[in-house]
Amino acid sequence: MNTPRDDVWFNSGSDRISAWLYRPEGNDHAPLLVMAHGLGAVRTMRLDAYAERFRAAGYACLVFDYRNFGDSEGAPRQLLDIRMQLQDWTAAVAYARTLPGIDPDRIGLWGTSFSGGHVIATAARLPGIAAVVSQCPFTDSIASLGAMNPLVSARITALATRDLVGARFGASPVMVPTAGNPGEIALMTAPDAYPGFLKLVPDGTELRNEVAARIGVKILPYRPGRLAAKVPCPILFCVCENDSVAPSGPTRRYAATAPRGEVKLYPEGHFEIYVGDAFERVIADQLEFLARVLPTG
Repeated sequence: MNTPRDDVWFNSGSDRISAWLYRPEGNDHAPLLVMAHGLGAVRTMRLDAYAERFRAAGYACLVFDYRNFGDSEGAPRQLLDIRMQLQDWTAAVAYARTLPGIDPDRIGLWGTSFSGGHVIATAARLPGIAAVVSQCPFTDSIASLGAMNPLVSARITALATRDLVGARFGASPVMVPTAGNPGEIALMTAPDAYPGFLKLVPDGTELRNEVAARIGVKILPYRPGRLAAKVPCPILFCVCENDSVAPSGPTRRYAATAPRGEVKLYPEGHFEIYVGDAFERVIADQLEFLARVLPTG
């Protein structure tokens, strides 16, 4: 009898990536969804809720933490590097294709927030991806930075510059909070950001609410939504209409360029989609989409 979840490891670069592997019962040639979280977040922040529902519907899931985060190896800790995270996605897909009982030709990607952009970029450049779900995705750095308080943005830029200079001389990273209240210095400071971020943290769990500040500068060229036009497989964009972190307008425009793109809209903010009634609606839409484009049979 299959266990609901196993702890597994795979290599990315010189580090080991920690992951959960969910296997559905009664399916020895199952499609698999590779899954990871958003900006500074780890898999324990509600990704198990999604994976359990996908598993119940017949999908295997590989849910991983990026290098430098969570239970994965890598140093310095809390260093968010876009290039490395995209490499982690490539390594995860390669590992998934070697797993016994998994159909290597039916590998899908599921990403949310910052990883919602990563799955667009990964599907655009990695051959053979069967389907993509991109939830409340970060698609455009300019749009997201434009939604920030200019004074906060300026302070983050200063911290990022200090971090980059220090890194050249081997200094420890300068940290900046991932989420904070309005007016505080943090990467996400919309009114719903800090309480929404905390809602994702399991009771009794301590979470490092910080990342190396250099991402505040290095994020500028990253506009993964522009790659939607190059995603050949079916891709579902689950867009929050009142998204204060990843504005919906640019995402909807990018989604319209995807050859096999579909869009579902939700009248919620960025963090509401993970819990409660909004979660139930989004997971139902994702399962309906997957049943059509990546059937389990």
